[in-house]
Amino acid sequence: MRTKQEMLELILNVAGKDERIRAVAMNGSRTNPRAPVDPFQDYDIVYLVSEMDSFLRDPHWVDVFGERIIMQTPEDMNLFPPSLGGRFTYLMLFTDGNRIDLMLAPVEDQEAYCQEDKLTLVLLDKDQSLPHVPAPTDEDYWIQRPSSEFFADCCNEFWWVSTYVAKGLWRQEILYAQDHLHQVMRPMLIKMLEWQVGIQTDFSVSAGKNGKYLQKYMSEPQWNELLSTFCKGDYEEVWRALFAMCRLFRSSAFFVADHFGFAYPQQDDQRVTAYLKHVHALSPHAETIF
Repeated sequence: MRTKQEMLELILNVAGKDERIRAVAMNGSRTNPRAPVDPFQDYDIVYLVSEMDSFLRDPHWVDVFGERIIMQTPEDMNLFPPSLGGRFTYLMLFTDGNRIDLMLAPVEDQEAYCQEDKLTLVLLDKDQSLPHVPAPTDEDYWIQRPSSEFFADCCNEFWWVSTYVAKGLWRQEILYAQDHLHQVMRPMLIKMLEWQVGIQTDFSVSAGKNGKYLQKYMSEPQWNELLSTFCKGDYEEVWRALFAMCRLFRSSAFFVADHFGFAYPQQDDQRVTAYLKHVHALSPHAETIF
């Protein structure tokens, strides 16, 4: 596996020899002083270029970075409508295990790009034209304090969608139930747990993408509670996970509400929990719910 020094030298050498590439910057975990260091860290690189067309006409120009296992170019895919304006990305996983996420951006975007992410680190500026970029910090990704409205919406979404999970389980529609449990309820739970961690750390840390750093800030019992909300593809397992998720959300929401003086929707919680238990016990041949 090529070392960090070898990869950065390659990235900069390619840029240095190509007159179209006017500046190089990096962001992501490799510029974040708080991020754990491991061999899976990507190289999130931006080439600010004088023109894009010649790069896009030659899909093989990226071969210079090494033999690949696989590559994805999202802006060139029907599945992912372009969302980066005039920019273009090459996501490359190499046979030595390294990965480069390389974005091409018009040099005219340099002002906007340098202000987008406080983890940006300038590696090369041929024209000395980039604005001053402060030392990288992950403060843009720190957990944010919730408003009372945001807290209320999170609680409402969690408890409302739990009824969809129950309906799907009673109907024996496990894909429907699992989707609502993991794609809708779980993000609300993670958000509530992030707020709890934020309170405990004075909102000075990042929980990472998908809450991946949460374990560092949670007690072992609470972490094990979170793990218990995952389930196998079995109906009773999903019911068990649903009720575990409800218990953990409730305890975390109580903590957040108490700290900020927010109103927790106790009545919604009680009524929905009773409804979930009722549906769990409902005969599969029932013709009415109550």
